Amino acid sequence: MINTTHDAVILGGGLAGLCLALQLRGEFPDMDIVVLERHAHPLPLAAHKVGESTVEIAAHYLAETLGLREHLETEHIRKFGFRFFFSDGRSDLENVTELGVRKVLPTSSYQIDRGIFENFLGDEARRRGIDFRDGVTVQGFDMGSHGDAHSVRCTDAGGEQYALTTRWLLDASGRAGLIRRKLDLTRDNGHHANAVWFRIDDRLAIDGWCSDGDWQSRCTPAERWRSTNHLCGPGYWTWLIPLASGAHSVGIVTDAAMHPIDTMNTFARAQDWLGAHQPAIAREVGKRHDKLLDFAFFRHYSYGCARMFSADRWALTGEAGPFLDPFYSPGTDFIAIANTYICRLVALDRAGQPLAPYARLYERLFFSFYESTLTLYRHQYPLFGNAEVLPIKVIWDYAYYWGVLCQLVFQQRLGDVALFADMARELETAQALNERMQHFFGRWHVLSQGRNPRGMLDQGMLPWFAEMNATLHDQLSDAALRTRLRENVDLLDGLAASIVERAVADGGDSLRGDMHDLTRARLRPTLFAAA
Repeated sequence: MINTTHDAVILGGGLAGLCLALQLRGEFPDMDIVVLERHAHPLPLAAHKVGESTVEIAAHYLAETLGLREHLETEHIRKFGFRFFFSDGRSDLENVTELGVRKVLPTSSYQIDRGIFENFLGDEARRRGIDFRDGVTVQGFDMGSHGDAHSVRCTDAGGEQYALTTRWLLDASGRAGLIRRKLDLTRDNGHHANAVWFRIDDRLAIDGWCSDGDWQSRCTPAERWRSTNHLCGPGYWTWLIPLASGAHSVGIVTDAAMHPIDTMNTFARAQDWLGAHQPAIAREVGKRHDKLLDFAFFRHYSYGCARMFSADRWALTGEAGPFLDPFYSPGTDFIAIANTYICRLVALDRAGQPLAPYARLYERLFFSFYESTLTLYRHQYPLFGNAEVLPIKVIWDYAYYWGVLCQLVFQQRLGDVALFADMARELETAQALNERMQHFFGRWHVLSQGRNPRGMLDQGMLPWFAEMNATLHDQLSDAALRTRLRENVDLLDGLAASIVERAVADGGDSLRGDMHDLTRARLRPTLFAAA
C-alpha cells in the first residue's frame, strides 16, 4: 500500500472542507494539503445539499477572505434579505403582516446553489495547487498524540487503496462526524427540532402569488422571490430559497414536540401538511409536482459537540462539529469562525509555538459564540407564528449579531486575546442581556394579543438598524473598534428597554417588572410604530 506524508489532510471536500483548504492555501502557500471527498465531481445542480442561504459573516468570508466575490456575483443570486409572512392556514399573503425590507440593504449576502458552488470550489482548489481527491472513501484513521502524526486509510474511485500520514488531521466530514463519533463528542444541546426539504425545478415567484397592487408595489424592485422567504406559524417556519440553476428550495422546520416528523416525512405527507398550514406554498408546489427533484429530512438536526480543537493537531469544522439551526442561516458563519481558528492554530504550530493554551482559548471562544447563538432558537419556536413578538425578536437578533459577532469577524479580531480581555465586561454584558431578552420574548408571546394586521414592517426604515448594516465593512482602528463595541452594547441596552416598554404598552402589564432591569440606557432605538 502506497503511503505518502502531508502537512494537512482534510476529511471531507464539501463547503467546509474546501473553504478550509482555500483559506490554508491563502495563508500558507507552501503547505501540502490533501482534501478527501466521498462524492465524485461534478455534483448535481440544485438537488445536492441544503444550506443555500448565506448571511453577512458567511458572505464576507466567502467574498473577501477566500476571494470568491466574482463567482458569487456572477453565478449565484444576490439575496433580498430575510422576509417573513405570518400566514399559518392562510393563502392571502397580501392581508397578513410582512416583515422585510423594501430596498436591498448595502451589505451583500447570497443565495447559493450548493452544486454549482461546490463544483467551483473543487476546481478552484485544484487551480490553487491543492490536492483535491473526489470519489474517495475514508476506510479508517488513527489519531496521533503527544506530537505523533496521524494516519488515514483510503480507497479511491478505482478501488485502489492507499494511506496518508499527516501532521494535521482536519475533520470536515459533515454529519458523518468522523472524529466526533470516534471520540464520542456528540452532545444533546436541548434544542429538539426537525426539518424536511425538497427542490422544485422551477422558480416559485412569490411576487405573482396575488394581484393586489398595493402589496406588489411595496418592494423596489418587486423581487421578493430573491429573499429567503419565511412563511411562519406556531412552532414552525417554512423556507423558500431561489437557486441560480432555476430551481427553488422549499423547507419545513419545526419544533419536534409541536409538529412530529412523521406528519411530513414523505413528499405526499409534506404536501398535506403544507395544505393545512401554508396553503399558498402547497398550491404552487402542487402545480409543479412533476418537477420535483428530491426530498429529504433530518430528525433532531441540532446537536452539540464537546471538543473542536486539540493541541494534538486535530480539529473539526462545519457539521463535523456542532450544528445550530437553519433559521437565520448561521451554518456557513460558523464554518468561517472554525476555519479561522484552525488557521491560527496552524500558524502557531508553524512558528513553533505551544498549541495547548490557544487550542483551549479558541475552543472556549467558539463555544461562547455557539451557545449565545443557540439561545436565539432554543425554546423559541412556539412564538414563531406571533406577528407581534417575532418581528421585534428578529430586530433584536439582527442587532445583536451585527453589533457584536459581525464586528469581531469583519475586523479580523476573532483571535485577538488582548481585545477579548479588555472588552470582557462589555461582551459578557451583551451575552447576558441577549439571554434575558430571549427569555423575555417567550413571556411576551404568552401574554400578547396575537394581532396580525395587513401591512409591511420595513426594517430599512429604522435609521439605526440600516446604519448598522451599512457600516459593517468599515475599516476600524483598534481604538475605534473598542468604541464601536461599547456603543453597540449601549444600543442593545437601550433597545432592550424600548422592547420592554413596547410590550407593556401593548397590554403586557405583568411584564412591567422587567423595565427595572432594562431601562438604564438613555438611548432608545426606534421600533416599528405598529406590529
